[in-house]
Amino acid sequence: SELSVEEIIKARKALFSKNYSTAKKVQTLSSKGEFEKAKSLMIEMSENYKVLIEYFPENTKEGFKTEALPIIWEKKDEFNNLMEKSSTDMIQLTKVIETADDIRGTLQKFMWGNCKACHSKFRAPH
Repeated sequence: SELSVEEIIKARKALFSKNYSTAKKVQTLSSKGEFEKAKSLMIEMSENYKVLIEYFPENTKEGFKTEALPIIWEKKDEFNNLMEKSSTDMIQLTKVIETADDIRGTLQKFMWGNCKACHSKFRAPH
């Protein structure tokens, strides 16, 4: 069954919101050295980024308090590539986090940097 515009916008907002709260948990767990728990959350975030690519059809540009900017649809390949990169980087993070000398810097490089890159270009200021 087809999702309505409202359902799609609310679903993508919920998924981004979930990734943000999950990212905060990843940071907390990693800083405590609880890497196995953190890794499972990283994999979950990676999968969410892949799903998000499907949540920006043409008919969801406005309404329902979306904070997505029109540039997402104007530069769809760039947006999709950033979601793919975010997904790939989360998997890469699972491989390097345990041996990282600088956990905070590693999280910045592979996780928070992608959040920032997307927000600064594709999301309305909030």
